[in-house]
Amino acid sequence: MSFSQEIRQAADPIFEAIFNHPFVQGIAKGDLRSEQLIHYVKQDFEYLNSFMRIYGTAIAKCPTREDMAMFNEQISFVLHSEIHPHNNFCEVAGVKYEDLQGYALSPSSHHYIRHMLTVAHEGDLGDILAVLLPCPWTYWEIGVKLLEKVKPDASHPFYDWISFYGNRTDTITHQFCARLDEWAEQTTPAHRARMKEHFLLSCQFEYMFWDMAYTLEDWPVPMEVARV
Repeated sequence: MSFSQEIRQAADPIFEAIFNHPFVQGIAKGDLRSEQLIHYVKQDFEYLNSFMRIYGTAIAKCPTREDMAMFNEQISFVLHSEIHPHNNFCEVAGVKYEDLQGYALSPSSHHYIRHMLTVAHEGDLGDILAVLLPCPWTYWEIGVKLLEKVKPDASHPFYDWISFYGNRTDTITHQFCARLDEWAEQTTPAHRARMKEHFLLSCQFEYMFWDMAYTLEDWPVPMEVARV
């Protein structure tokens, strides 16, 4: 069993919980409330901004140009492609995407981002791959499962979202897994244990992100940030 297979097996209960979460099931049924979609997009816009910054940190720690190109391509993907599922949510919610940008992070979003940033700044490339991997991996599996179970057509309100993630060949998950496996083979048992912990924590935060959007999570005393 490869290292990526090992950590995926360890995370299986979390992956199942994510797929069965009422927000994800709400995508399947097409019955999410507008305020839930809006809260998700507000938070995911800021989350993806941070994700790109972590890609930038990863580039600074890459030993090869091939690794640099892998992360550089992902920055371009987030900037130019991953806006499409956001736009699908906005269309269903009846709002403009541009009006949902620049909002304060919820507690779960804040903690998830700080978890990844800490690992990125304190760790090496293996740590960064491990902490980033749950995001593309869980979304890819969600998309594939929803395509298989729901079999949506163009009349489904979230057809574009499901198709975007479910129809991807998702080479980034495969690339990250392959590179992480190479890193794991060359490192120590202690480092492999640390990378596994980073991965599992990010999986937990993925679940918490869906729950944050579904429950409209906010701080006990709501905070606002300046719109830019």
